[in-house]
Amino acid sequence: MTDSSTPSDMAKLFGDFAPKLVSLTDDVLFGDIWERAELSPRDRSLITIAGLIAGGNTDQLNWHIPYGLNNGLTESEITEVITQLAFYAGWPKAVSALTIAKRLSEARKEEGSR
Repeated sequence: MTDSSTPSDMAKLFGDFAPKLVSLTDDVLFGDIWERAELSPRDRSLITIAGLIAGGNTDQLNWHIPYGLNNGLTESEITEVITQLAFYAGWPKAVSALTIAKRLSEARKEEGSR
């Protein structure tokens, strides 16, 4: 969740086009569900990444993998989840997820070397 004076990523992308979806994302999903104490943000990220992979929604991994890393996941844990899901969600979904995870990892390492 971002500071209320700073537009969220969702608001920047879709604020003028789909304001209700932005509001639901910011207020309900990230303002309520992600803030519930029953699961840590780290665990919520792990579950979300696994769900996105299982559903084949890999575009969303571009945002959720870095978010998961910021929430305490390691690259090793993310690749392990992808490996596990290859057998339960399907090999093509796992390979698609690995492609994104590898690209994000390489970009992160490149940024760190600057």
